[in-house]
Amino acid sequence: MHHTAKGKQWYFGMKAHLGIDSKSKLIHTILASAANVHDRDALPYLLHGRETRVWGDQGYQGSTQLIRARAPRAKDFTNRKYRGRGWFNEVEQAKNRTKARVRAKVEHAIGVIKRVFGFQKVRYRGLAKNLHRLEVSAALANIFLHRRRLLNA
Repeated sequence: MHHTAKGKQWYFGMKAHLGIDSKSKLIHTILASAANVHDRDALPYLLHGRETRVWGDQGYQGSTQLIRARAPRAKDFTNRKYRGRGWFNEVEQAKNRTKARVRAKVEHAIGVIKRVFGFQKVRYRGLAKNLHRLEVSAALANIFLHRRRLLNA
């Protein structure tokens, strides 16, 4: 585990990287890393190769070659930069809003892990123990999100 700064606020801990299917909201891949690891470094481990579209925030911008190498049929739908010093692109902002509707669906699984199963703060010092707790919480979140479908079957 490691520390990192966001603005003037310092954080110590880990990051949880989740690969989630946008249609079924099932978590298929989990990765835990130190807090100072960039999100782009976890991307090849989150792709299983059968994706048709890859959605991501602006942290994954510029990873098109990496997506093509890991998932050849996948299209890159990551958010793009729409503003900078003295310029503002309204078309790109509108595209990002459309992409955010799909990305919001997968946030439900993260909300279940945090709110229902209490994984808001790390409990252990090591990354391995926290990864194990995250994996169990993700499996329970998959069951929780599909409990009605499982009970009807």
